[in-house]
Amino acid sequence: MPLSMAAVGVANRIRKITGKDEVRRHLENLGFVTGESVTVVSQLAGNMILSIKGSRIALDKTMANRIMI
Repeated sequence: MPLSMAAVGVANRIRKITGKDEVRRHLENLGFVTGESVTVVSQLAGNMILSIKGSRIALDKTMANRIMI
């Protein structure tokens, strides 16, 4: 399922990242790699705050839809 559907506060493993090569590379540079644990900190108006590798990162739902957990 896409990361945009994940429950707040629950840790999930990244299974796959979809999209064009440049989008996947951008997400990889932010720390979103296969096998990494990611937690949704909060959701508001289609935007998400995510905790990954000890950092908090904001993504919109279209980007979060490309990350499969």
